[in-house]
Amino acid sequence: MTESSSESALKALTDWWGEMGVDADPAAMKAYLSVAATGPSAPAAPALPQGQTPAPRPTRAATDWVAMASSAAAACNSLAELSAAIAAYDGSPLKAGCQNTVVFDGLEGAPVMVIGEGPGAEEDRQGKPFVGRAGQLLDRMLGAIGLSRQSNALITNVNYWRPPQNRNPEPGELAVCRPFVDRMVELTAPKLIIAAGGVPAKALLDTSTGIMRLRGTEKVLKLRGGRQVPVFPIMHPAFLLRRPQEKSRAWRDLQMIEQRAKALGVNLGG
Repeated sequence: MTESSSESALKALTDWWGEMGVDADPAAMKAYLSVAATGPSAPAAPALPQGQTPAPRPTRAATDWVAMASSAAAACNSLAELSAAIAAYDGSPLKAGCQNTVVFDGLEGAPVMVIGEGPGAEEDRQGKPFVGRAGQLLDRMLGAIGLSRQSNALITNVNYWRPPQNRNPEPGELAVCRPFVDRMVELTAPKLIIAAGGVPAKALLDTSTGIMRLRGTEKVLKLRGGRQVPVFPIMHPAFLLRRPQEKSRAWRDLQMIEQRAKALGVNLGG
C-alpha cells in the first residue's frame, strides 16, 4: 500500500468510526493499516491517554478469576456493595484500557431490568450504560411502553468494560463478569428482564441461537435457589439504527413485553 493510498484508507476508516459514534485514534488506525498491509502480528493494546500506561493484570488462571468474581459477588448485599466490588475487580483484561467501569443506571430495585452488551465510547466516558445514540433510542423504546430509568427500570450490561473498537466481548470476558450479573439480578429481584441484543441474550440464556430467532419469545433465566425470571430478547437499538426497517418487529416485541409486564403487576407510565 503506497503512502497516499494508506492516508486515504486511514481517513476513510476514521471517518467511518466517527459516523458510528466511536472516537478513533488516528495513530492506532495507521498502525492497524500497516499490519493489514504487511501481515499479522501480536495485537496492540487499546490506546490510552498520553502518559498513561495500562496496569498489568495479576497472573491467574481464567478459572481463578471466575472463582474470585463469584466470591466477591456473593459477599455483596446491596447494589452499592456490588458496584464497589465490580470497580475493584481486576479479572477482566479490558479494564486497563478503559476510562470507567460501567455498572448500572436507573432505579435501584426497579421491576424491569434491561441488560445490554457492554459500554461503547460514550458510555466509557460517562460511566453509565446506554447513553450514546443507541441509548437514546433505547430510552424512546422503553418510554413507548411506560418504562424509564427514572421511574421503573434499571439498565446494566453483561460486560462492564468497553472492548477495543467496540468489538463484541469474548467468552472469557463475559465469563468473569457473569457472577456479578447474576448477583445483580438476585439483589434487585426484577419481575422481568429485557435482553437488548444478541450478545446479552445468548450469554444470559447460555445458547448459540441468534437474536432474530430469540426475539419475539419469552425465555427464562434460572437463578440460584430455584428462582426464575422471564427474559425477553429484543434487537439491539444500535442494530435498529442501522436497519430501521426492523422497527415494526421491534414494536411488536415491545408490545408483548408491555402486556407481560402488566400481567406481572409492573406499574407502567409512573
